[in-house]
Amino acid sequence: MDFELDSNVCVVGLGYVGLPLALALAESRNVIGIDKNSVRIKELLSGEDRNLQFNKDQLSIDSIQYHSELPADATVYILTLPTPVDSSNTPDLEPLIAGTRAIGTVLKRGDLVIIESTVYPGVTEEICGPLLESLSGLKVCSDFAIGYSPERINPGDNQHDIRDVTKVVSACCPVALNRVSELYSAFVKAGVFRASSIKVAEAAKVIENTQRDLNIALINELSMLFNKLNINTKDVLKAAGTKWNFHNYQPGLVGGHCIGVDPYYLTHKAQEIGFNTEIILAGRKINDQMPNYVANQFFQALSLETTSQDKFLLLGLTFKENCPDFRNSGSVSLANALCAKGLQVTAIDPFWNGEPISGLHHSVEIVNLESVFESQFRGIILAVAHENFRNLESRLHDLCPNGPIMDLKGFFESPFVNMRL
Repeated sequence: MDFELDSNVCVVGLGYVGLPLALALAESRNVIGIDKNSVRIKELLSGEDRNLQFNKDQLSIDSIQYHSELPADATVYILTLPTPVDSSNTPDLEPLIAGTRAIGTVLKRGDLVIIESTVYPGVTEEICGPLLESLSGLKVCSDFAIGYSPERINPGDNQHDIRDVTKVVSACCPVALNRVSELYSAFVKAGVFRASSIKVAEAAKVIENTQRDLNIALINELSMLFNKLNINTKDVLKAAGTKWNFHNYQPGLVGGHCIGVDPYYLTHKAQEIGFNTEIILAGRKINDQMPNYVANQFFQALSLETTSQDKFLLLGLTFKENCPDFRNSGSVSLANALCAKGLQVTAIDPFWNGEPISGLHHSVEIVNLESVFESQFRGIILAVAHENFRNLESRLHDLCPNGPIMDLKGFFESPFVNMRL
């Protein structure tokens, strides 16, 4: 099959993954960035990135356009759409399927469709491919090609740029694989890794975060054990870390749209074929219960009965440090668990823009940093290690002279911190 020159590349979905990809591609070719959120498009056109990844100059280069409508003149379509789970932790492929449907209506002979969204093995070839065929009337590999290249974006991480992380690539046939490899090789300085099949690439992505989830679950369980043994978990990890092959994982809350979600994609596929993933689900169970565990530990540390006048301060509501993303946040779950115990919770987060945070209990009061110093608190929990919180360390005792101060991230060295995981 002959392919046209990849003159126009369309990136569908301009979130944490799609926008960095679109801008990197735009360094060497024309790119059309698509997002169905018209507000997001207006922001990008005005040089504003709500995710704080890029500035106006970076967003305003001539080789990229931002639209809400899918173009018909692209030769490559790259899907970077969210793949969440629903309330029962079942994979929700609707955003990806909707994007695939839209591309199917404009797909032409010689086009290439690449999926970057995290999926379980088989989604690209068994769901997206047939859908594209049925809507376009074309055939995979004889008329158009499909590929899979898992995203490896780490929001809030300035150390691992999209150009500096090896890109796994795969495609439906050798000719298409060459084309996918050339596309990404143009900007990925770390190089590409050609997976032996699309399913291998899909599986490689989904186990990256499953592995991290399980390692964190192990350390979380150990921290629970060491707490009962009255042993400092941080000291144990520091001692164990002197061995060359000990992996450095820390206990804490697990959230976001990767570690807390991706394992369920793998367990869903396993259930489909009748395979019982005991270890993966056990790890998920441990990490999902951590907000309640932390709330219980904190509540038990309160030496006096609390009153309706007592306030408790929660530092951080995003799912990770230095990142303006509140989705699936373990800190939000912790705030809700504290509220369930009848505690009056005040929260601060430097990335909160005044909009409601999905899933957060209505009684949680979110305030700015300056107003915190106007109050005293019966207890404090640092849940997210935002750099902005460094300035609070010298004021911890003033904010909370008598109650528990709990640091979930080992962020503060203050002697007034009396609780850690």
